[in-house]
Parts: sequence; C-alpha cells; structure tokens
Amino acid sequence: MNNYREKYRPQFHFTPPAKWMNDPNGMVYFEGEYHLFYQHHPDGTTWGPMHWGHAISSDLTHWEHCPVALKPDENGQIFSGSTVVDWEDTSGFFGGKPGLVAIFTHADVYPDSDRPRQRQSLAYSLDKGRTWTMYEGNPVLSNEQMTDFRDPKVFWHAPKQKWVMVLAAADRVQIYNSTDLKEWIFASEFGVSEGSHDGVWECPDLIELQVDGNADVTRWVMIVSIGDHPQFPEGSRTQYFIGSFDGNTFTNEASPETVLWLDHGRDNYAGVTWSDVHTPDNGKLFIGWMSNWKYANLTPTVSWRSAMTLPRVLYLRTGASGVRLVQEPVTELQRLRLQAQSWNERTISPDHNLLSDVQSGHYEIECEIDMADADEVGFKLRKSEREETVVGYNRAAQTLFVDRSKSGESGFHDAFPCRHGVQFELQNGRLKLRMFVDHSSIEVFANDGETVITDQIFPEPSSTGLELYAKDGEAKVISLTLYPLMSIYSEVTVTK
Repeated sequence: MNNYREKYRPQFHFTPPAKWMNDPNGMVYFEGEYHLFYQHHPDGTTWGPMHWGHAISSDLTHWEHCPVALKPDENGQIFSGSTVVDWEDTSGFFGGKPGLVAIFTHADVYPDSDRPRQRQSLAYSLDKGRTWTMYEGNPVLSNEQMTDFRDPKVFWHAPKQKWVMVLAAADRVQIYNSTDLKEWIFASEFGVSEGSHDGVWECPDLIELQVDGNADVTRWVMIVSIGDHPQFPEGSRTQYFIGSFDGNTFTNEASPETVLWLDHGRDNYAGVTWSDVHTPDNGKLFIGWMSNWKYANLTPTVSWRSAMTLPRVLYLRTGASGVRLVQEPVTELQRLRLQAQSWNERTISPDHNLLSDVQSGHYEIECEIDMADADEVGFKLRKSEREETVVGYNRAAQTLFVDRSKSGESGFHDAFPCRHGVQFELQNGRLKLRMFVDHSSIEVFANDGETVITDQIFPEPSSTGLELYAKDGEAKVISLTLYPLMSIYSEVTVTK
C-alpha cells in the first residue's frame, strides 16, 4: 500500500494516490461528509482522458480515497463541473428524498470532424456519492456555436426558487436557470469586456458573502480562472469580480478594466467553492488546484502529479481599497499542530539568524514583525547551502514577494525559477504573516488573509533549514510561533 512518503509528496495537502490530477470538481457536503472530486487521468502522470477521481473527508484534512466516480462514456470524457444536494428532489431521481446530482462537461468531437465538442450532462448517486448513474437524457445543455463551453457550477437560488448555472463560454460567463436540473434556459452573460482576458475563461463560480460579517450587507462574488497565455509570465491564474446578482444577471460594481486577483502566487488555479457547506461565520469553503498550466505536465514528481491548495474560507472585508476578498485556512488544520516554538520581543539583525537551530520539512509559522529601520525583512524557507525559498517584504518597493529562483529543482521549465510579488501596505509599520510550508509548496497569508501567495517548490528533502533575516537595518519580532505539523498519513486510509 502507498505510504505517501515519496520525494516531494506533500504531507498535509491533498494529492491523488497515483497518476495525474488537475481541477477540483464537484465539491459538496452531505450527511457529515466533504466530497472532493477532481480531474483525473488514472493511466498516466500527464493530462489525458479525463475522469472524476474522488475522495471523502470528515475534517477537510484526512481523506479517504475512493474509486473513480465518473468515467468516459459514449458522450465523451468527463471534464470539470459541480455537485449539488437536491434537497427537494426537483430532479425526480430520488423518490422524494434528498440526493446528490453532479453537473459536468462531457467532452468529445463533432461527428466527422476534429472540432472539440463540449456539452453539459448529469449523473446522480443514490448512496451518498459512492456510485453514480449517468442520466439517460444526457447531454442536457449544448451550444454548437461555442467550442469552449464548459465547467458548470450550479447552486440553488432561494429567492427565485430555481437552480442557477454559471458556465465558461469562450471569453465570458453564461448564466442559465432550471427548476429540475434537466431543462436549462439561458438567462444572461457576463464579462465580454470586463476584467482580464489574458487567456481563455474557465471554472466560474458565483457566491454570496456578507461584508464585514454583517448579515444585512452582502455582495455577490464571481470567480473566474484564466488559462495560460505564452506572452504572460504568470501563466494560469484566477480573478474575481464583486457585484450584485438578481437570479438572472450578475452586475460588476467595479469599472470594467478593474482586475482583482484571488492569489498573487503562481500556483492556485481552477478553484471553486463547496456546495451546501454552512460555516459558523458565513464564509464559503474554497480549494484550488496547486499548479499552473505553464508547467503542470512537467513538474518533477514520479508516481503522481499535482496537489490541491489548503482548503480556505472566503470572506469579504472592507479595506483601504474597498471591499475585497480575504482567505483564511480552515481551522481544522490546527489539529495537525505539534509542540510550538515561540519567540517574542526579539531583534532581527543582519548578522544573526534567530532561527538557526530550527530544522523542519513541513510546518506552519505565525508572526508579527515590526520593520523598525530595516529596508527588507523576511524568511528563507526550506534552506540549505544551495537551496532556499525567500518570502520577504521590501519597504522601498512596498512589495511582499516570493523568490523561488533557488528553491530546488526547477529546470523542467524556464518560467518556474522566478521572483514575483504584490504591492502591499504594512499595518502600523508591521508585517503580519501566516505561512504553511510543505514538502513541495508554500502558502503565505498576509494581514489575516488580505493578500495570499501560493507557490510550488521542489527542494531536496535535506533542505530543512530556516532563516529570519533583515537587510540594511534591524527589525523586531513582536511575536513568532512555529508549529511543526503532523503528517496526515500517520494513518492512511485507502478504499479498494
């Protein structure tokens, strides 16, 4: 049985037991279980004929791997999509009881042609997601005029008592309505001249969130991923829009040219939210694919390829720039914490590494640092004589950055070794960070999730050093806590 200890295998992120994985699909919570489906090629470690892989969790941290849920059939491969709980049996699949319905893209080619064809289809489960039956009326929605017509995300809109589908259609999002999940009526489209069009639009989501935790003030958030374009170094990434939704039409409240990025790293793509999850604080539970189409097929793992980001909760918070999306890692991750090491009220000087005695391969750091008179302050993670990944803040540039140019193995693609950052204002001269470091990734949450950077790295297992540094002056640690994290594979469960 796989012990999940291969080189680069993450120890607290979701990965497939073997072979290829990309987009998270069909995430839904039902009868005490979180379901995570994903784009999966079970016969290779690069993109190939798409299936839906499947895993189940009770805590969003430990996952039970299940058999492949959906396989290609006479209608084509199984591309991305979503799953809902049909509470009122509007579909008629469940004899009046609740059940799970998956809405996904069937992908093949038009008859006597090599032109791709993408159509939306249904499958349903009578046994809490363990097995799935294809709807005999598939496909339920098609559009011969559009080649790119995929990735349906469906939710129940209570005010209008109908199902809503958001669908990626070439360079825009189309919105459809239904009362039974089978017959869909076009309602509107969004985005032809708004936001970034650096690549094809994919994997939309539409969610309602409270602003600053106020139940009387809400906004709708449209999340849209953008495919890789050779001219842009960032590759594939995800943007979002904030506005209103009346059941038919989404209206962006920002100017059309405004672009808001969900993550400022290189490796958070195709993320969407879980259906039917009710968090205590009314956020939305989200996860992304931790990779980038620029090099996704080339990363240096052997038996498996790709991981998911940490599950996060999305909120809306009002800041200096207006209402913006913020992200916080799920609280369940705290159960992985081992005995903490803490430092308080300590000086960071150019000639002394406060963390010189620390060695760890996967851990969490929480810190607040006063920049004082230093021009730059930061961490060198997964460090050895030859390797390091730098997370730092430069005062002159007012930039929070990640430098993975010496992070480890990176020769598989010339765009991988790089330094990138985001404009970022300190709060009262202080830098507040929460970072998660795993065997092949870092995730940085700054100012309580106001700014997020997610990146893959591929250091040697022996690169376990850690340095806290300051340049051109001294800084001060207000508080710093490091938690070594338990591996989620202390007890591995695999369903045959």
